[in-house]
Amino acid sequence: MLSSSLLGGLRVTRSSIVITRNLAAAQKASDPIQQLFLDKIREYKQKSAGGKLVDPSPAIQKELKSELEKLERQYGGGSGVDMTAFPSFKFEEPKLDPIDEQAAQK
Repeated sequence: MLSSSLLGGLRVTRSSIVITRNLAAAQKASDPIQQLFLDKIREYKQKSAGGKLVDPSPAIQKELKSELEKLERQYGGGSGVDMTAFPSFKFEEPKLDPIDEQAAQK
């Protein structure tokens, strides 16, 4: 039993060391390929700010527009409705019949 708990503790310590090493490697790359990769990721993050497409071609923009139009026809979006936004829901309280309300209280 002691050996199993000791091994479990070693596994946790080992995984935390690996995570620490990976975080340190992400901040400073010693390999030029790793540094290039990190630079490209940072560049992509700057270009994709606001949830926009990164360097879209006219064909991709046309395809996106046609897909959104197809969704509008299929799900009733219509003009002036943003099909990329999460829908908002409104739940109204149901109107109860006064007779049912009195029966429930008795």
